[in-house]
Order: sequence, then C-alpha cells, then structure tokens
Amino acid sequence: MAKAKTTAFFCKECGFESSKWYGQCPACKEWNTFVEEPIVKKTATKGVANIMSSQPSVLSQISTNDTDRTSTGIEELDRVLGGGIVEGSLVLVGGDPGIGKSTLLLQMCQKLSVMGKKVLYISGEESLKQIKLRAERIGEFNDNLLLLCETNLDMIEKALRDIKPEIVIIDSIQTMYREEIGSSPGSVTQVRESTAILMQLAKGLAISIFIVGHVTKEGIVAGPRVLEHMVDTVLYFEGDRNAAYRILRGVKNRFGSTNEIGVFEMRGSGLEEVKNPSEYMLSGRPLGASGSVVVCLLEGTRPLLVEIQALVCDSNFGMPRRTAAGTDYNRVNLLMAVLEKRVGMHLSGCDAYVNVAGGLKVNEPALDLGIVLAIVSSYKNREIDFQTIIFGEVGLAGEVRAVSQAQQRVTEAIKLGFKTCILPEVCLNNVLKTDKIKLIGVRNLSEAMNAIL
Repeated sequence: MAKAKTTAFFCKECGFESSKWYGQCPACKEWNTFVEEPIVKKTATKGVANIMSSQPSVLSQISTNDTDRTSTGIEELDRVLGGGIVEGSLVLVGGDPGIGKSTLLLQMCQKLSVMGKKVLYISGEESLKQIKLRAERIGEFNDNLLLLCETNLDMIEKALRDIKPEIVIIDSIQTMYREEIGSSPGSVTQVRESTAILMQLAKGLAISIFIVGHVTKEGIVAGPRVLEHMVDTVLYFEGDRNAAYRILRGVKNRFGSTNEIGVFEMRGSGLEEVKNPSEYMLSGRPLGASGSVVVCLLEGTRPLLVEIQALVCDSNFGMPRRTAAGTDYNRVNLLMAVLEKRVGMHLSGCDAYVNVAGGLKVNEPALDLGIVLAIVSSYKNREIDFQTIIFGEVGLAGEVRAVSQAQQRVTEAIKLGFKTCILPEVCLNNVLKTDKIKLIGVRNLSEAMNAIL
C-alpha cells in the first residue's frame, strides 16, 4: 500500500495547493512562487469548528443598528474603518517596518480601555517590558488593557475563551503557529491556517480582532495572497519612515468605502491626527515659482489638495531623462506625448521631472490636467497664480474630460482660500455658482493653457 504524502506545494502569492512543483502557478500565473510545506492535519482546527453556528437565519429577522460599530477614539482611524470597529470583524494592518503599525494599535487600545472596553494585546515579537516602555510615551492606561506575550494559537484560543475580551490585537500574524502544523511560523501553511482560526474565533465569539502583517520588499503583505481575501478589512500604512507624516489607506473594507485615507503625523508621544491634510500637504509651498500647481484629488470620500511640481530643461544626452515621483511614470510620458502631438510643444529633447510634493502616491485621473499645466509652466518659465486650483482628466486627443465629485473639490478649494478653479467644462453644470471662487471651464489643453498663461 502506497504511503500517504505528508507534504504538498503551495503558491506563496495565492495559496494554490498542488501535489507537485510548478515553475508557474496555474492559478495566479506568477513564477517561482511554489514552496513545499507539510500538509495540515484534519485535527488542526479541532476546538474552533464548533464555534460557528450552523443554523440558517431569515434575512428580514436580522437586526442591524449604529451600535454595532464601536468608535476607536481616533477620528482618522474611524474614517478608514468606515465609522468604527464592527463587532466580530477581522482587520489586517500592513506596512513597512517601523512605520507605526504597533504604535497606532496601542494608541487605539489606550482609547478603548478608557471607554471601558476590555482589550487584549497579544504580542509575539516584543516582551511585556518593551510594550510598557512604548505605552509610557503614549499616555495613561487603565486595567481594562491586558497584555499577553504568546505565539501558540492553542494558548491564545484558551485565553480568548477565559478572558472574553471585546477587542484583540495580534502582533504579528507571521509569529503565530499551531503545533499540529509541522511547518515553521511565518510559512504559507502557518499564516493561512492561523488566519482561518482567528477568523472563526472572531465570528464565533463576537470579538473584533486586529492582526498586524509584515510586508515584502514589493510592499505587499507577506504570506499567501489568500490572506487578504480571508479578512474583512485590509489597511496599509504608507509614507517614508524618515518623514513626519503617515497615511493609513483602506484597500479593502466589507463595512465601508475602499481607498479611504487617514493622515497622521509621527511625534514623540505617538501618532497625532492631521485634521486638515490639505493644509498640511501645502505647507511650505513656494510662491512665484514656475512649474508649481495645486490639484484637488479625491481619496475615498475625502477631497485632498496636493502640489504638483514639474521641472523641464534641455537634455545634455541623446536620450532625454524622465522621472516621476508620487505618480505613474508611464502616465507622465503619455501626457507629454499628448502635449507634443496636440499642442505642438517640442519636448522630445527635454528632461522632465514630475513630483507630488509631500511624498504622497496618487494615480487619480483628475491629476492629469495639473501635471500637464505644471509641465507647460516649467517649459515656458511662466508661473501660475498661487491662488489657482486645477483638476481634470486629459484624453489622448487633448480633450479635458469630466471627473467625479466636482462640487466637493471646489468646496475644499474655497475652504483653503483659492480664488480661481480650472476644471472640465462638462463639470460646470454640477457645481453651484458662487462669488467666492471663479470657475473656468475648459474643453481642451489649448483652452487650459490660455487660461493660465
């Protein structure tokens, strides 16, 4: 009788399982992602299988209300979560090392404990003394916050049943392991099974669980891609560790809008909320400089004003150099090709550098018109009025196309004192006329250039 196999091959990207090794994953088509891991035993999930209720319910008999959400006490975090923490939800928080994931979650624990919520912080990477040293910089804590240093999921499951907390923090998922699974912590099998167990515990015991995930050098959460599909919400921390600000972006949210952002500033006492990110992003903006324009973007439901800088100069080499920081490099090349073809501006012999000031990474189509006019301003060495704001999508024919939520963008510009707004002409019907700002509708790039130069 043939002996049963004890290992299988798993794709690190999507979690596809196979009995043999493949160079290319048949599911996600990625190359060299297969690793050999022990096969999970059937008894690995014993103890949590009976948590989930198997009785069907009638949809009309299920009640929902606003009390199902719990405020974290941090407005920016509540915004990204869709209004607060949903009972029984599983939230994944990812980001580069040292960017502030653990700090933010510890601050959230401090706010929730003060509100009377029972919170359990489980760390697999730091000792109790290390957590206390970080907590002392944040503020005062009360006895509603409990700390546990443990990586064995069997012990964690027992603690959850005994303590019955309302909020749980797992820092991090890559350190958790189940004894019945033979592979080492952080492997594809361990991460996938650990997340599945935590998901069953969250749903069955009505506990909201936040798990911290390490990221790879490409900036995605380490482990199988299926990890992001299993959780309810995926939050990513963005920003340079050497910069003061941090951006928390909601990539996936079953209980709210996606691509919502929260802006924070790193200080000695922890992460501080930035109530008005538009004003923060425009601080230190140069006046009277060519190649500088302000664009209004929409991140989730929040309008955000950012400065676009462009520098165009004659190239000293046969191949002109093009650089884009904070936006899509290929999009910049495309817009420069549109300028050369539709407007007749000779940019083929020029180096071009485009930068989104503040280090924010954006790819919204409304950025197009701002990039084009910043390039034109730098090329002609003509400054644009610093009280002018611009937004609109640019097509390959040189036309300026409509963008969504024009009224919200104009309202945000008025709040910060801008006097002129250049926008697509087709959006004028969706914006209320006011004497606080001058609206200039443009149909193509030629009209846009005439409006500013």
